[in-house]
Amino acid sequence: MKTAHVLVVEDEPKIAALLLDYLHRDHYAVSLLNSGLPVMDRIRAATPSLILLDIMLPDMDGICLCREIRQISTVPIIMLTARIEEADRLRGFELGADDYVCKPFSPREVMARVAALLRRAGQQHPAPTTATEYTWGLHLEPNSHRAVLNGQELMLTPVEFRLLRQFHGQPNTVLSRESLLENLYDDHRVVTARTVDSHIKNLRSKLQAAAPAHRPIQAVYGVGYRFQPPRVG
Repeated sequence: MKTAHVLVVEDEPKIAALLLDYLHRDHYAVSLLNSGLPVMDRIRAATPSLILLDIMLPDMDGICLCREIRQISTVPIIMLTARIEEADRLRGFELGADDYVCKPFSPREVMARVAALLRRAGQQHPAPTTATEYTWGLHLEPNSHRAVLNGQELMLTPVEFRLLRQFHGQPNTVLSRESLLENLYDDHRVVTARTVDSHIKNLRSKLQAAAPAHRPIQAVYGVGYRFQPPRVG
């Protein structure tokens, strides 16, 4: 089994050293960058399994860097931040972050979130098959978190892929925000209903880019969301 590779982007030496110690203890391959400018070249050269990305970098904003990463990769991203305002967290989710850890943090919690994201992304325990699900022109590969609609790859984040699978399994059914959140994370974190709204906004835009004439995810006021399968072609 290939060892998962975690890229740490953190400019505070003590925090970086702490993260590297725990990642090595848990037998991950680890790389460290203390600034944001080299990150895109590093990802293009060899995409890591997961990125721990600090927001407050000396040369660029981590949220802006997250947006750039999402233009070329669906690698899982955990943001590290001293910002605790909900607006900052939501902005990060809107730009494609999969999780947030606020400083000061417990390194054990960070390791638990790393393991959970890698597990859901199929990085730690890859399945031996390449099973697929295909309906309505929508092609899902659960083992690789790959989604294709009308021949166009959607480039979903792991969180967006899990949302789409939930909708895919219950078409034309109104799903509450609470039920979506229950199946979105498995580490019992405390999140708000607005979190799922941010992820659905991103997922909806990617679906509509591949099926412009259709609105597959519809909000049902006061209840949740309904998924209407996209049309083929």
